[in-house]
Amino acid sequence: MAKKSVVKPKRKITRRQLSQWQRQKRRQRIILALGIAVIAAVVGLVIGGFYCQWYPSEVKPLKEKVVEVNGTEFDMQYFIDSLNFQFGENINLARYYLDFALETIEQSELVMQKAEELGFTIGDDEIKDMIDFYGYDDNQATRDAIRASMLVGKLKEEYFDARLPVSVEHRHVMVMLLESEAQAAEAGYRLEAGESFTEVASELSLERTTKEAGGDLGWIPDGVLDELLGKTVLENHIFESQVGVLSQPVYDEEKTKGVGYWLIRVLERNEERLEVNVQAMLLSSEEEAQMVLSKIEDGEDFNDLAEEYSQYGTEGNRAEIGWIAKGDMTLAFDGYPFDTEVELDVVSGAIRDEEKSTTGGYWLFEVVESEIMDISDENRAILVDDDTIEWLMALYEDPNNVIISYLDDEMKDFAIRKVTGE
Repeated sequence: MAKKSVVKPKRKITRRQLSQWQRQKRRQRIILALGIAVIAAVVGLVIGGFYCQWYPSEVKPLKEKVVEVNGTEFDMQYFIDSLNFQFGENINLARYYLDFALETIEQSELVMQKAEELGFTIGDDEIKDMIDFYGYDDNQATRDAIRASMLVGKLKEEYFDARLPVSVEHRHVMVMLLESEAQAAEAGYRLEAGESFTEVASELSLERTTKEAGGDLGWIPDGVLDELLGKTVLENHIFESQVGVLSQPVYDEEKTKGVGYWLIRVLERNEERLEVNVQAMLLSSEEEAQMVLSKIEDGEDFNDLAEEYSQYGTEGNRAEIGWIAKGDMTLAFDGYPFDTEVELDVVSGAIRDEEKSTTGGYWLFEVVESEIMDISDENRAILVDDDTIEWLMALYEDPNNVIISYLDDEMKDFAIRKVTGE
């Protein structure tokens, strides 16, 4: 934090006591004193006027408090130095990320405070070596940012890794992702009939890793599945299931898959411009598309159903595609509205489109074996990273932290002017 400069009091000019033997020079001294006073007054007016205009607008704001983290204060100069460190040559981008930059200061301070509580520190010499090696500006904001980053690395190596056991339960897992419960049931029937998991997963799985691996994820410990497949709901299911038993379909509402199904309605055609005015909705599965189609046939409104089920478009206007030319949408989509034999206002059947992604699917899995074994270096790194991230998130979200931001629009404008030179 920047220290306040000490302002020395001005020395006052006083008359000296005149001794008897100095009386003859009294007039000269009075004239000299008056001359100095006049000069001082003139200079004072000039400097004082400049000071009054320059100090409040350019220097004083640098000392203003920007944020306070559990009692530790950071001023504008620190914030500006932090912006320069965070954005470097891309400093013009800083104007768009001022709040993010402020959060980075807050988070770095929280890391330093908590790491110190846990007994972890980084020496000043280590910080200096980093600054010299990379050629960074040597100021408190830079030192703090580097210290916080190095502390996270040190915590990973010496704290979180040390808390992991050497050996844990591993499970040999087979997994596939299907578009609907009906398709998952069909896959289950094929497995029960004797087809291998590898064959069915290679053919049907809509998740790339499991499709390419034929469903075989190998031996994994608890906690690494999301790294392999992205965020899923599977982790707890797999490590709570029986060995050697095919699972029931497990619905995952947020999992993205590379397929969707269109229902399309052509409203108008412009033969001269070769354009069509269409409505459409994109559904997660063929099963869902057939269900929605049944609702339309029963008289329910296309627009209302699109608002409820479609994964295309924006809320409040999901059905409206508008006027399009061939090629504006996907190849699978174009096949229906640009077929001149298609009647107006007739809703298409379910049209599969593998160029579009939708969310929602059903997992099918089987735990082949279970065994206690050493955690591999690769899986250990995944688990340590996850533990570190969880710790950081808990730290940032701790309601006991007292973080007060004073950064307003005027201060933001000042900071941007300083870092960009505008």
